[in-house]
Amino acid sequence: MKTFKSIFIFTLLFAGIFGANAQDRQNPWSIEIGTNAVDYYPVGGESGTMAMNTRPGGQIHGSFINEYFNAGDHYNIMPSVSRVGVGRHLFSGLSLNVAGAINKIEKLGDNNTLNWTNSDSSEFYSFDTRLNFSFLDAFEKDFWLDPYVGLGAGRTWVKYGYAKGYNTLNANVGFKFWVMKDLLAIDVASTYKSGLDDQYSQDYFQHHMGLVFQFGAKDTDGDGVSDSRDECPSVPGLKEFNGCPDTDGDGIEDAKDNCPEVPGIAEFNGCPDTDGDGIEDAKDACPKRAGSAEFDGCPDTDGDGVADPQDGCPRAAGVKALGGCPDRDGDGIADKDDECPDDAGTAVKGGCPEMTMEIVAELNESARLVLFLRGKSDLSIDAKATLDDIASMLKKYATTYLEISGHTCNIDTESFNQELSESRANAVRNYLIEGQGISPGRLSAKGYGETQPIADNAIEAGRVKNRRVELMIEE
Repeated sequence: MKTFKSIFIFTLLFAGIFGANAQDRQNPWSIEIGTNAVDYYPVGGESGTMAMNTRPGGQIHGSFINEYFNAGDHYNIMPSVSRVGVGRHLFSGLSLNVAGAINKIEKLGDNNTLNWTNSDSSEFYSFDTRLNFSFLDAFEKDFWLDPYVGLGAGRTWVKYGYAKGYNTLNANVGFKFWVMKDLLAIDVASTYKSGLDDQYSQDYFQHHMGLVFQFGAKDTDGDGVSDSRDECPSVPGLKEFNGCPDTDGDGIEDAKDNCPEVPGIAEFNGCPDTDGDGIEDAKDACPKRAGSAEFDGCPDTDGDGVADPQDGCPRAAGVKALGGCPDRDGDGIADKDDECPDDAGTAVKGGCPEMTMEIVAELNESARLVLFLRGKSDLSIDAKATLDDIASMLKKYATTYLEISGHTCNIDTESFNQELSESRANAVRNYLIEGQGISPGRLSAKGYGETQPIADNAIEAGRVKNRRVELMIEE
């Protein structure tokens, strides 16, 4: 661990020396903290000299890239913070990075360290310097995925009785996944390291994953304009406005924009006319719908002289007295509230015609023509014709509710006559409902038996008149 601390301190110093004169950019410095994995297997052939010092066991090397992702069998991983790095942007696309890592070697391919050091694991240390090339940075693109490649050199120590070190040449491929652009990223990379020592070295892959924190900007507001040239150094702005902002992006800088947070036009000093009707939104009662100055910028869609916001029926020409709504039947009730918009009526009946007692009297004169044979409730052809006329009147007065009363003469028993009168009332009700489509809720039926005669039951002519139905308005 003491060795690792020395590596870490040297890493910081090295990055400072080589990065001090580098070209500046947004947050040019970075620190990375993460973990690493060492894999000796997919390096190809008898790579390196370390394998010559192991006793027989499992296969140390496979062919190049063979079982590259076989983490369970081949990766040596420390499940903790085991790698730190420092980076410095140099110029377009290029950055200098140094890193130190620690690990424990327990797997030599399919072999293990018992066949090598007579112990369960061996301590591992590495220190590397690399030049990375970022494609996004080079081509000045802004995207969440940032691929890069790199070349470098380093030194590796593996403890074998004592820590033996050897130099390596390194090549790496990696990806940064930006969580917060230019501030925080997840870094995933794989490095191939080729040992250079003829006596003691070993090729291997070292993978790492970590969090990258970027810092060190000299541009306070991060707008790409240095503080010395920035007229608004604490607020991100644009180069064409000397670092001052155009918050709404309308081409008028905030200091000269009367509406700096809403895109507008020069005619209104940066304030918007959203509906393009020539009336500034602040003075437009309907800023999202084109209108006229007559109605304070609001439209009158139906052209009835009532502006849409005050018009209860903006798509149908109406009258001002009814809030711009039409009244087809002229009864003073707007069509939208009129249950009978084509027939003049009264407010009491929801705009529908009101059936008067005189009309009921006329209906009853007709209804009394609906007569029945003794002891029967069947409707004759003439009776149905009369009911058809009554139905036409009921349809005209659509809000009128009627009681249909059935009556008999005094022949037969009271109980029989009661049932017969009910049957006659229901026969009429059913015909009006089923034959003429009158709403069932508008009609009720009730039998009065022989209790309400209108003619003398002592003679047959009177008894015929008493076998009848009558109509009565229900409130």
